[in-house]
Amino acid sequence: MNQLWTGPAYVFPDKINKSSYSQIVQITHKNKDVLKSQFPYTFEDFEYKQPCFVILEDNNIASICCSARKSAQADEASLFTKEAYRGKGYGVAVTNAWAREVQRQGRIPLYSTSWDNLASQSVAARLNLYLYGTDFHIS
Repeated sequence: MNQLWTGPAYVFPDKINKSSYSQIVQITHKNKDVLKSQFPYTFEDFEYKQPCFVILEDNNIASICCSARKSAQADEASLFTKEAYRGKGYGVAVTNAWAREVQRQGRIPLYSTSWDNLASQSVAARLNLYLYGTDFHIS
């Protein structure tokens, strides 16, 4: 065993309001090249990361949310906001857009983090997510 961590696991409310951020862009096959230089792993595994949303600022991806894991019933969010863009609400907005699309596709959007990631827990609180359990990871 090399690594062990635990953290809260959340589910989104049944109704998710649309975000008002105009910079949110859904990444599709037509525009996925925007990922290539800044998020090459997401670009390479694009099919498995769908749906995928970004917030663009100054032609840079400021924040990205895509599916980290998925099944026929649920998707789990993978969120990253670049340090220079943190504190602007981008993580909340892009995760909200991702979750709306997961729901539109008929699956359950999930979100989890570690107990020591207070910024991520703050995103969950601002999204009004419901705590449903604790993740336990061993790798």
